[in-house]
Amino acid sequence: MDPTKSAATYLTELRHTGRFGARIPEPFRPATIEDALKIQERTVRVLGEEVGGYKCSLPNADRAAVLAPIFAPTISATTPRAVRGPTETTPDVARIEPEVAFVMAKPLPARPAADGSHRPYSEAEVRAAIGETRLVLEVLGTRYRDQSQVPFVEVLADCISNQGLVVGPLVRGGLDAELAGFRFRIDGKPRGEGAPVAVEKDGRHPDGHPLRPLVWLANFLAARGSGLRAGQTITTGSYAGMIDVPVDVPLTLQYGELGTFDVEFSRAAA
Repeated sequence: MDPTKSAATYLTELRHTGRFGARIPEPFRPATIEDALKIQERTVRVLGEEVGGYKCSLPNADRAAVLAPIFAPTISATTPRAVRGPTETTPDVARIEPEVAFVMAKPLPARPAADGSHRPYSEAEVRAAIGETRLVLEVLGTRYRDQSQVPFVEVLADCISNQGLVVGPLVRGGLDAELAGFRFRIDGKPRGEGAPVAVEKDGRHPDGHPLRPLVWLANFLAARGSGLRAGQTITTGSYAGMIDVPVDVPLTLQYGELGTFDVEFSRAAA
């Protein structure tokens, strides 16, 4: 019995059914970051969907790698966007994170040095490979019934709770814009009864600038023998943490001077 395949199959079944489940069965649970990454890689194969991008953050002392694939069918600008509620008890909520993402124009594949080590990409090389800088919303949705009881390695195995990306407009100024922080605002007015939605936060990128995690990711993947492909969308961290918004309410999102876009969420069919 292959524990990596069994764990990936378990998580894939939860994706397909839309159900929430218990932790990965004990015989298949990842014990290390590497175990979790292998479960991610096997999930890609079991699910059979193209990797359309990644989410990532800079690693730290407690988390030696923070990345997860985002599947191509879950990346779109379509609205209304059908979502599964973030928990069993909140089916009429979308859990979102406001982010800035990069669409790769050129691949950054593995490039071994003469001694077999990875020849790293510089920040300038990564910048040159970026085609677009876009406003996005990451949609979150764990597969676990009670994620508060799940250690990080199992959250990592579950692709860090990614449910997809809503792709917004190009960032005004692109990479030359002020991307360290901005005033983020959500406004929404229900079509019928219900209170208006109004959220406002001083947004700051958790790693100082969204390009920094991308440079780390490009080198991390290349060193593992894979790499980034042209057309993939990379998102690198929320400016305002997690925000819960209601479904069936048209929302306007304001990312400071970077731009604005409209989105609406609907409840996914059971």
